[in-house]
Amino acid sequence: MREKELPEVVRADEWAPLVIRTDYTDDVAWGEIVAALARAVEGEREWEAAVHLVEDRRWEGVTGDEALAAAARDGELSVVFLADEVTMRSPLRPLLALDLGADDDEDLDPVYYQELIGSPPPREVRVVPEAVHMIHGNLQLANVDFAEFVEEAAADPDGVVRDVTAAPASPGPLPHPGP
Repeated sequence: MREKELPEVVRADEWAPLVIRTDYTDDVAWGEIVAALARAVEGEREWEAAVHLVEDRRWEGVTGDEALAAAARDGELSVVFLADEVTMRSPLRPLLALDLGADDDEDLDPVYYQELIGSPPPREVRVVPEAVHMIHGNLQLANVDFAEFVEEAAADPDGVVRDVTAAPASPGPLPHPGP
């Protein structure tokens, strides 16, 4: 079976995360995701919510491997996010983050890096929309390895990466200490 021919994605800004919609079953859910991506930079952070959204039905049903192959054409891209069936059905709207940097280990000395060869690094993790900018930025700057985000998701009760830089919701007024 031949792989699906996917259109080239041309991003104008390498600092804009790439989010590709692959599931078209719920337009309301997609609207919530887009709104959450925009909200992710409101508040104390005063920078524009630049996100490269791909909403093209030619991407419908694309698998993670197909998306990785297509996104790998962009040599500056370190991660791609998919809004797939799981994203649309879950109330958390967790996008599938796919690591494009995992292939960087192919050039390593096989004797010295035997443990890496024996257990390849994870290539995907679920991410709430509010964490997309944080993950993309950290991977672009090489501040954090993708595996660290996978570990963070493993420690989360819902198995997702959350934006640890987002301001927590206000707990409300502090209780009065008494009379």
